[in-house]
Amino acid sequence: MSRGCTLESSKSISAEGKNIHRIGVVGYGHLGQYLVKAILDSKDLELGFVWNRSYENLLGHVDDHLILKDLSKFAERKVDLIVEVAHPSITDEFGERFLEHADYMVGSPTTFASEEIWKKIFAKACSNSQGHGLYVPSGAFWGAEDVKKMADRGTLEGLKITMKKAPSAFKLCGELKAKNEQVTKDAVVLYSGPVRDLCPLAPNNVNTMAGAAIAAHNFGFDGVQGCLISDPSLDCHVVEIEVFGPGEEGNRFHVKTVRTNPAEPGVLTGNATYSSFLSSMLVSRHKGVGVHLS
Repeated sequence: MSRGCTLESSKSISAEGKNIHRIGVVGYGHLGQYLVKAILDSKDLELGFVWNRSYENLLGHVDDHLILKDLSKFAERKVDLIVEVAHPSITDEFGERFLEHADYMVGSPTTFASEEIWKKIFAKACSNSQGHGLYVPSGAFWGAEDVKKMADRGTLEGLKITMKKAPSAFKLCGELKAKNEQVTKDAVVLYSGPVRDLCPLAPNNVNTMAGAAIAAHNFGFDGVQGCLISDPSLDCHVVEIEVFGPGEEGNRFHVKTVRTNPAEPGVLTGNATYSSFLSSMLVSRHKGVGVHLS
């Protein structure tokens, strides 16, 4: 992964004494709805616009003057931050233009498994004359800043992320979709290998892994390993993160975390991830050009 500019970590910044932060939200699924409500309920935030691919889903839920029908006209709304929670294709189509007018937080970082997309967005974020930056939320990736620090020092020697969910909690493509549809009783390993190859097959499910590949920049999408397990017995989303550092076999630095996140049946995003994403949105500001973990 190219590192022409520094990958930074966002720190919490109080909105006190600063101008109201104006935010545009791209996507109005469960997570988008949660963020829109949080913005509207906040005294320090202002909703600049909401866009959704299915325009009719916004009617009656969002005030008409806040609905953006044509995403290509986003600049007219003059927002400080654009938050994408829609689909990986949004960054490919609009990411560079977003960064010309606002800070940009990518909720679907699986898009960066495409080397072409990563290179053009990374280049724009690092050479942006308007001073705007690209923000990548940690989501369900517990310990993102620690992993980044190890990558910075060259002490990160391995990273594996295992995600376990009920079959209905996956939204998959191609061979993984067919394989998941056959899961009935016992847990099945749907995939095990490099995160880069997994992202196109599970673009809505493995954003945690994509964020990890960005934080672990000395390994990237080809070096970070991902494992996807479909388990009918689960009523939660389980994310296991294994970090490996220096040492010899049997006496090696090793950290393993297990995150169990309650989730409604068939829902792609676990309950705790909503508040994590909101926290990331609140600190995605004032960092300037570059790529920032939030």
